[in-house]
Amino acid sequence: MAFRRVNGVNIHYRLGRQEGRPLVFVNSLGTDYRIWHGVAHALRGEGFRFLFHDKRGHGLSEVPTPPYSMADHVNDLAALMDSCGMKEAIICGISVGGMIALGLAGSRPDLVAGLVLCDTAHKIGTREAWDARIGKVAAEGIASIWPMIEKAWFTEGFRKDHSEVVAGTAAMVTRNPVGGYIGTCFAIRDADYTAVAKSLTVPSLALCGDQDGSTAPEVVRGMAEIIPGCEYVEVAPAAHMICIEQPERTAELIADFAHRHGLV
Repeated sequence: MAFRRVNGVNIHYRLGRQEGRPLVFVNSLGTDYRIWHGVAHALRGEGFRFLFHDKRGHGLSEVPTPPYSMADHVNDLAALMDSCGMKEAIICGISVGGMIALGLAGSRPDLVAGLVLCDTAHKIGTREAWDARIGKVAAEGIASIWPMIEKAWFTEGFRKDHSEVVAGTAAMVTRNPVGGYIGTCFAIRDADYTAVAKSLTVPSLALCGDQDGSTAPEVVRGMAEIIPGCEYVEVAPAAHMICIEQPERTAELIADFAHRHGLV
């Protein structure tokens, strides 16, 4: 296990080999960096140097008192990359991780050579919906909303054929610190990266599960349409968590994107 204190928060991370194009993975709400293991395994030999981390309030990272802002998550990642000597990386984020990737491209363009934006958007949900989720989790815990999350994150077929993976993901999410979960809900609620998305100049790829129940294909496609030159690809069959449901296909699309744009 490796930890670094950045911006006053102890962050759990994992750093791969010391050469190759940096590829930085950023996790979804309520998860830790293990969600990317299948993708990273499929990308072995492609010439990447991986960086994984648990954002504040998640996994083994410290849990500051909520609320958090998206800038908190962005600045944590920037500081971690600086401390690891990383720049000009491909940032691959899923859900809130994609918003963090957008924020990093807007505030620290020196760190970003390309973006892979998975099942995410420049603006996710409404204030009312996030306030309702925050209230329910604060009162009843994360387990109270897991049935809703499960259906949004995984297709019916995957839930049936890979019930053990779904159960493991449920354990990961429901054991996440409530303060970290709620803190990041506040961050998502208040974030709007529309202006950043419209001004991006780096190569960008938007991926979305064809049955995503959290950020529907039309939402992700809408984001791709406002990012100059952004490619959009649907991953099928998959719901929100393409990195778990379709890790090999996700890896294939990342590698193809990087090679076509001369990033490896």
